[in-house]
Amino acid sequence: MIALSPRPTKCNWGTVSFASTLYLGPILDLLVAKVPPDWQLDVRLGLQEALVNAAKHGNQLDPSKTVIVQYAMMPAECTWIITDKGAGFIPNYCGCQDDPDSFLPNYDSEGGRGLCILYHIFDQIHWNEEGTQLKLTKKRP
Repeated sequence: MIALSPRPTKCNWGTVSFASTLYLGPILDLLVAKVPPDWQLDVRLGLQEALVNAAKHGNQLDPSKTVIVQYAMMPAECTWIITDKGAGFIPNYCGCQDDPDSFLPNYDSEGGRGLCILYHIFDQIHWNEEGTQLKLTKKRP
C-alpha cells in the first residue's frame, strides 16, 4: 500500500510512504512527475537506487517496515528525503564523493555502485547520524 500526504506549503512538500518492496514503478512515477523533463531519467535512476537501498538493505524487505519519502519541488532545487526503519548505515568512502565522473566502481562487486550513481546524479547527498535517512538534492541551473 502507498500512502500520500501532500503538505500545502510554499515549497510544495509532499510525503509518500510504502511497505518495503522492490516494486517501485508507481512510486518513482510520482516522485519524478514534477521534475524537469531533461532530468527525469537520471533522477529516476538515482531515486530507484536510493529506494532499493532503503527497502532492501535498510528494512531487509520486511513488509511491516515502511520507507518514507518527503519531497519538494522548489524554484532553485528539488529535494527528496528518504527514511527507512532499519538499523542504520555508515557510508564507506568510495572515492566518488570527490569526483563522480572519474571514479570507476568495482563492477565485480555489487557494493558501492548505487552510491556512485547517487553522487553522479545529485548535487548534494547527506545521511543523518543514524544512517537511516538520506537527503538528495538536485539544483536547478
